[in-house]
This record gives sequence, C-alpha cells and structure tokens, in this order.
Amino acid sequence: MSVVAKEPGYTSEVRDRVENFHGQQLLYIGWDNHLMYSNPLCIPVAPDMPFSMLPTKILPDLYDLHPDMAKVDWKKVEWLRDGKSFTPDMNESVAGNGFGHKSVLRFATPGLNGLDGRCI
Repeated sequence: MSVVAKEPGYTSEVRDRVENFHGQQLLYIGWDNHLMYSNPLCIPVAPDMPFSMLPTKILPDLYDLHPDMAKVDWKKVEWLRDGKSFTPDMNESVAGNGFGHKSVLRFATPGLNGLDGRCI
C-alpha cells in the first residue's frame, strides 16, 4: 500500500518507490502478540522469492531473540496479508501470494502470546 502526499505545493520526490529497490520490494512484517518487537519490521525481498523461505529462514532469523520463536508450530500459524486472513501457497512466490511493494504480512501463533503470556 503506497502513500503519496497530495498536499498542495508538495514537491519532494517520493524515494521509496519500488523502482528504487533494485528488483526488490519492501515487506512489512508483524508478529501478533509479541510486542518485544513494538513495530513491524520492514525488509527488502525479491518478489520471486518462494514464500516458504519466510517461515523456514527469514522469520526465524528476524525474531531469533524471542524465546517463543523456537516454539512456533508453523502448521498452526494464522497469516494475514494487508489485514485480511489468507492461506499462503508455500510453493508460490511472495508476489504469487499477492504481496506487492510495501505490503504488510502479519502472523499469529496460537498458544504463544509472548513472554509469560503477556504479549511481550
């Protein structure tokens, strides 16, 4: 979801256009009920990267400091794409799963609600 200012007189160049990321696109990622990471993470990804790399490599690397990450059952994860529930095709690419530049991926891990269940 791109945001472009529509203020009268706005003249600055939009610098986070997809064209500026050398074939990659930005993906915002949030782990529901795990506010040790208070804001979504934003990473560049190749649109043709297999979605399966997210749960097998990228997400564990991004969230490796949280003790719940080692307990995630990826078969039970609930996924949201731009605020809507979806079931990813792990064999399809990130773009093939409907993610574009600056899309938001959120995931929830039932039964895991942060440190001592406090959403931290």
